[in-house]
Amino acid sequence: MGDTKNLGQQKALKEIQSLAEEIKTCMFCTYRAGKLKSRPMSVQQVDDEGNLWFLSDRNSDKNQEIKEDSNVELLFAGGKEQYLALHGNAEISFDKTKIKELWNPIAKVWFTEGVDDPAISVIKITYDDGYYWDTKHGHMVSLLKMLKSLVTGTSGDDGIEGSLKK
Repeated sequence: MGDTKNLGQQKALKEIQSLAEEIKTCMFCTYRAGKLKSRPMSVQQVDDEGNLWFLSDRNSDKNQEIKEDSNVELLFAGGKEQYLALHGNAEISFDKTKIKELWNPIAKVWFTEGVDDPAISVIKITYDDGYYWDTKHGHMVSLLKMLKSLVTGTSGDDGIEGSLKK
């Protein structure tokens, strides 16, 4: 069994920034009629307060679901050794300054008129709490520990996990 380290405030913020920015794509989950609706989305930014920012089509089902229920779940998985689950609240805006700040050339795939596309909205997620799991020593050390475990029959768990509180 790995180590448990529950993180609060600044340490939680650093862990969220590290994992979300490295993994980048999450399952962005909203609720409709009590059921979870999920789709992959790329986080554009994790700010210094721990808010996660996304670009979205203002007419999407996701935006409509957020208008009905602002509770969301963000589920990140990076390979076999990095996981992050966040629960929070979503807020939709049409702030052109923030859109320009978050814009990148890949976004043109979805917003063909570019940064000034009238369909672009910004979703800001303010997390309440979450859970993370990561390796202590990186991928190679983790792999070597697992191989040693297989050969020796001892535990090779190199994980570190815990809750994240704001």
